[in-house]
Amino acid sequence: MKLKKGIIMLLTMCALLIAVRLNAPMSAYVSAVKQGDMAVYASAMPEPSAQGKASLREMIQSEAEKRRVAPVDARVDRVWKAIPGYNGLEVDVDKTYRLMVHAPENEPIRLVYREVEPKVTLEDLGRVPIYKGNPNKPMVALMINVAWGNEYIPSMLRTLNKENVKATFFFDGSWLKKYPDIAKQIQADGHEISNHAYTHPNMSQLDRNAAYNQIAKTEALLQSTLQVKNHWFAPPSGDFNQMTVDVAAEQGLKTVLWTLDTVDWTHPPAYSIIQKVRTRVEPGSLILMHPTDSSSQALQGMISAIKAKGLMLGTVSDTLSAKRVSLVETAP
Repeated sequence: MKLKKGIIMLLTMCALLIAVRLNAPMSAYVSAVKQGDMAVYASAMPEPSAQGKASLREMIQSEAEKRRVAPVDARVDRVWKAIPGYNGLEVDVDKTYRLMVHAPENEPIRLVYREVEPKVTLEDLGRVPIYKGNPNKPMVALMINVAWGNEYIPSMLRTLNKENVKATFFFDGSWLKKYPDIAKQIQADGHEISNHAYTHPNMSQLDRNAAYNQIAKTEALLQSTLQVKNHWFAPPSGDFNQMTVDVAAEQGLKTVLWTLDTVDWTHPPAYSIIQKVRTRVEPGSLILMHPTDSSSQALQGMISAIKAKGLMLGTVSDTLSAKRVSLVETAP
């Protein structure tokens, strides 16, 4: 009887040792993934054969060729003027290989992606106004021009914060000088801050020196009050000429307008603004609004309508950037 028990115990111990040995590679892999250290995993696994390495690299290369998405160059459109480029997407063969070379034999290949920049960028287009982002980029920006009307700013900020949306606020310089604390609250909420001239003039009616100073005074105030490194100039009332674009460019700013106007300064009912956005918004849209009663009441519905169309909301800089919204957004 004792002999029988001893044999059973011996067989059990042998089975456990075999199981541990068989599972060691997988245990090492799981441990390495948890630690984020593939080098640890590599040292725990047997070195693949040269044939196995070649086969793995060939498989990765084959997948890379099928999955490549070409970048889109920036261009000047006859109607929409400067259209930003959009980065392409490709598999990083070397990084993918290094990640998978010591993985278990039946482990699915996990592809590592990288962006590919276009040959022609927004900067290459020169001094051309911008009305919208690249139509291949599923992102939309809210442009909020502020020159008057503080009453509705708090409610708009609450809605933006609730929806985790960052907008771009274009400040009139004279407004900023009067209300720096409100401007600082907008900035503290993470929104982008940009230039809307100093006294809300019709820029096309100014001489060169006056136009330059309208932008420069606000730019100096943005830097001294908010320490903002700005990139954009939105001409008041959308009024500009080539000289406006030129003097903005001389100060390192690109002139940006809008794709879709809420016309909220006429105080339309909120539902009409929401319906306009739902019907007309598309990838790359820049949506103009102001801190009015209409936009304040419509903002929640606007955001919901945009998200319902599968579009993300970002700042003007986010939307006009060539960067992809996600490295794997187009990968199956």
